[in-house]
Amino acid sequence: MKRLSLTQRLTLVFALMLVISSALILVIQDQNRKQYSDAMMQNLSRNLASSIAKSSVLMNAEGTARPALKQLFGQMMSYNPSVEVYLLDTQGRILANDAPVGHLHRQQIDVRSVQKLLQGAALPVYGDDPRSLADKKVFSAAPIQDGNRTLGYLYVILQGENYQQLQQGVLTSVLRSSMLWSVVVIILCGLIAGGCAYYWVTRPVRKLTQQVVSREDALEHFAALPYSTSQDEVAQLHNAFIDMAKRIAMQVQALELKDQQRREFVANISHDLRTPLMSIQGYLETLSVKANSLTDAERSRYLQIALTQSEKVGMLAQQLFELARLEHGVVTPQCERFSLPDLVQDVLQKFELPFDNAQLQFAVDIQPGLPMIDADMSMIERVLTNLIDNAIRHTPLGGNITLRIWSEDQKVMLELEDSGPGISYELSQTLFERPSIIDTNRRDNGGLGLVIVRRMLQLHRGDIVLKKAPGACFQLFVPQ
Repeated sequence: MKRLSLTQRLTLVFALMLVISSALILVIQDQNRKQYSDAMMQNLSRNLASSIAKSSVLMNAEGTARPALKQLFGQMMSYNPSVEVYLLDTQGRILANDAPVGHLHRQQIDVRSVQKLLQGAALPVYGDDPRSLADKKVFSAAPIQDGNRTLGYLYVILQGENYQQLQQGVLTSVLRSSMLWSVVVIILCGLIAGGCAYYWVTRPVRKLTQQVVSREDALEHFAALPYSTSQDEVAQLHNAFIDMAKRIAMQVQALELKDQQRREFVANISHDLRTPLMSIQGYLETLSVKANSLTDAERSRYLQIALTQSEKVGMLAQQLFELARLEHGVVTPQCERFSLPDLVQDVLQKFELPFDNAQLQFAVDIQPGLPMIDADMSMIERVLTNLIDNAIRHTPLGGNITLRIWSEDQKVMLELEDSGPGISYELSQTLFERPSIIDTNRRDNGGLGLVIVRRMLQLHRGDIVLKKAPGACFQLFVPQ
């Protein structure tokens, strides 16, 4: 069965169903035919026993004349070979019959069937066959009475042994012909059903299979196909293939984008590392080659530049390491309950000197009664430190920085706005993503600080966005 195709299996199933159905129909029709034939015969011969009983004296109070009855029954059966006549007493015991020696297998008949027939029950009514221990046959019966007293019954089997032998001979030839034609019809119906299954039932499946296996661009082809409006199973399978193709296409595009971002990120980091490293190498080579001709001031300036570039390389390496840990789940927030306004005040104390040196005006607007948040204090402190440091570096002398904190929809909101030049639209589109090698503005204006900030907030089920404002305005939230 496993080696058969879908079409062959459907054809085989249909053929088996036809064979079983045809066999059941033949059995049911044979049963119905037999019951109909028995009911018709019993109905036509209902008064046969009564006519025989009226034509002769079969029993009186003194008993029966068995030899005379045997002769009478023999004459009746010679006139109609299909019937068998029996005389019964009120208990169903056989008193007289004309059965050949050795053919009588019952000495008593169940009179309940006789009474059932005499009471007008629905036909056919079957009674015991005296010549068989198992068979039931239709019969005609009549009571034998002496005044108001019932002496016995005349019991006439309507389909005797002779009738059964003749019927079997005729039925054998008829059944052979009928079975032969039935087999021919079933085979033809099976072939027709197989053809219908092949051309009608499996055609959409084969078409779908061809679309899947015969095209090199089957994925793109399926993703572009319209959905079927039919409600059958093949149409549902077709629509499921389209959904699967679209999901796979989206996943492939996402993987390609991730791979492209990875390559760009590696190239970008290589560029960012190469520039300070070449600067460090250049100044160190200058110090090595021209050590005797440089003044102390030049030597000190070259060393300071090399040290500054070395710090830049170290900071970038640290950011890369931290971002990798955040993205790969190495770092998990160690949450605790604390007050965000208290943490803000602690962070601001670290920037008092930079505020004074840049002559900046810093305003804080904190909504009273703010709820505590459940977060990693060190991560949130890193977020605040990065944002405030960026605001200080990009705000001109004498500028303003405003920090607002409030509660909204089960979240604690924080907004930091500065009066600096702001962020261009092009840069704002990729501000929280890994920098690209082709994004020269992003590469010249910052590294991975904002990317790390967003990853940390996302670990807390929070996020950060850039709002439209004259300067730069960052808004973030952390769930309570």
